[in-house]
Amino acid sequence: MPKLIANALLFQLGWLICVFAGDSLWLLPVAAIVAVHLLWVSSWAAEGKLLLSVFLAGSALDSFLLNLGVFDFGEPRQLIPLWLALLWLLLATTLNHCLAWTAQPWWRGSLLGAVAAPLAYYGGAQIAGVTLPLGAWPTLAILAAVWAVVMPVLHGFAKLYRAQYEQRLRLQQR
Repeated sequence: MPKLIANALLFQLGWLICVFAGDSLWLLPVAAIVAVHLLWVSSWAAEGKLLLSVFLAGSALDSFLLNLGVFDFGEPRQLIPLWLALLWLLLATTLNHCLAWTAQPWWRGSLLGAVAAPLAYYGGAQIAGVTLPLGAWPTLAILAAVWAVVMPVLHGFAKLYRAQYEQRLRLQQR
């Protein structure tokens, strides 16, 4: 249980750092948070593929939403800023740990994604000065629909990579 609490607290601390720091050197503690996660809560061997996949897929998804006009960071850009991409990396650290309870049944992840993610985006946008050109309510509705699908998909990545890791361990024990 202490590792689950630490995982949740590390994620929350990382979230706050990302939205307050923007693309500045103040993001460096996020690397320490991920390192603590990998050294104490999990390991690179167990979760490295998940962290990279979620980071890349999530960054692509948010960049797509950016290009659709859902977000405006106050400057012309095609890709999301680093601080937002790092939030995906931080989210990946929770999938097999403090958010594992949302994996089964699938609708738990959908419900959590549909409710919590839009609120996190809205709060982050308010703190980081990101505008929502479509308006708050339409943006929240879009994010709720997207995240109702995203969370079960992310848990699918986690399950697949966890099974691959466990199979590798079994093969090494032979």
